[in-house]
Amino acid sequence: MFCRNKTSRATVARGSALEMEVKRGQFRLSVLEDSAQDCEVQKLIESEVRIRDGACKLLAACSQRDQALEASKTLLTSNTRILALMSQLQRMKEAQAMQRAGRRSFDGGAIDDRLPCTAKVAISDIRIPLMWKDSEYFKNKGELHQCAVFCLLRAGTEIHNTDLVIVDRTLTDVCFDETLIFSDVPPDFDLRVELYSCCVEEDFSLGFSTRRLSRLGNSVTRASSKKFMATLETAASCGSHSNGAGSPVLPPIQSVQGPKYHLLAHTSLNLCHIQNSFRTHDLTISGTEDTSFWLPLYGSMCCRLVAQPLCMTQDVFCGNLRVRSEASPEEWSDVYGVLKGTELICYKQQSHTESLEKPMFTIPINKDTRVRATEKDPSLNTQSINISNQSGDESTYTILTRTPQDSQRWMEAFWQHFYDMSEWKQCCEELMKIDESFLRKPGAVMLKQGSLYHEMVTPSTTQTRNHQLPLNRPVSSEIQNLLSTYFNDSY
Repeated sequence: MFCRNKTSRATVARGSALEMEVKRGQFRLSVLEDSAQDCEVQKLIESEVRIRDGACKLLAACSQRDQALEASKTLLTSNTRILALMSQLQRMKEAQAMQRAGRRSFDGGAIDDRLPCTAKVAISDIRIPLMWKDSEYFKNKGELHQCAVFCLLRAGTEIHNTDLVIVDRTLTDVCFDETLIFSDVPPDFDLRVELYSCCVEEDFSLGFSTRRLSRLGNSVTRASSKKFMATLETAASCGSHSNGAGSPVLPPIQSVQGPKYHLLAHTSLNLCHIQNSFRTHDLTISGTEDTSFWLPLYGSMCCRLVAQPLCMTQDVFCGNLRVRSEASPEEWSDVYGVLKGTELICYKQQSHTESLEKPMFTIPINKDTRVRATEKDPSLNTQSINISNQSGDESTYTILTRTPQDSQRWMEAFWQHFYDMSEWKQCCEELMKIDESFLRKPGAVMLKQGSLYHEMVTPSTTQTRNHQLPLNRPVSSEIQNLLSTYFNDSY
């Protein structure tokens, strides 16, 4: 008895030691993953800082008002991205600290780690109606007050902006035609839309005098583009500096004179606002009538907001199955099943999924579908899965897999799919279409001849390199090409 107990204790000790070693390995792997995520966010921050400082340099050197308006817009957008990324980095570090302190349970049974899939969310056809006074619009009296406006849209750390629009009393609506797509959005997203305005007639001092502009143009003509871009890199050296916690040290924003945008109105959109049609949403107006950037907003915004969850556009699970219908219980069909969207698509063979071959049949999968695993049937020598629908096609289907492990994987795929559909709600009733005809194409806007930009960067310098600007969203054409050359020469 004593020996048996001693052996049992030794076995338990070895098991505990093995379990501790596994936990240490998992902890080390978690630390490495956290470090990689931190590094990726820091790289994004450093990239945005370089863009911000490049925009500051361009803003200080602008000789034309249109260029200054574009540069100021890019500066505001980049600052917003930096703040969002810094907040994300802080949240990540807090979560990592809590995890390492053991404040989170990993027993596997007490906490459901199931997460819903993300989606591609697109907003398009933004229309903001204006409400001019009769004396201004119909009688055309008074000075022609003009404002440059654009929309800044953000969901989490993903931030986009629209093109600039010059607005005066000849317009009844502020229209932004482009389609803006947010690529990795959870169902509890909050899409904030902000309308910024700047008075075009406002007298702002450009950073360089005419004499200094002439001297700069001559120096750029004599010097190479690489030497000129090296002067911009002095403000973008944050990538080589970090604090003790590993976070980048952000250089202060340079004080640059130029046009200033002000928040005129804003609204927030979420899952309940998604609908496959044009809808109106209320705006919260921030500006007042006595400000120079004021526009007579009607107080609403119209747009089309749609979403495509990944469970609707990508294959959730697939594999070989045997299927029979309740209508023909003796007829079994060997198929290759693909769970996607609102259907379990059954092909004759796997190769047909990549061709234009039509499937043999489809089984509806929606919120009214019930899926359950049956007990092992001796006659079938395996466990089966029953699929029944409460509406529409009320047929019941039985599917068989090759192994019990395959049955378990299919059941887990169904559970995850139903969870995704319940979280995304109306977005999973049918696949919404995203109109990509108005997607902004970088470089589509032609550069203006005779500008300071042409003096600083010639077309030949931007086309001699194969490197591309490491950006995942559009910026104005002039600033994009300027910063593209800056990045190419600094690598």
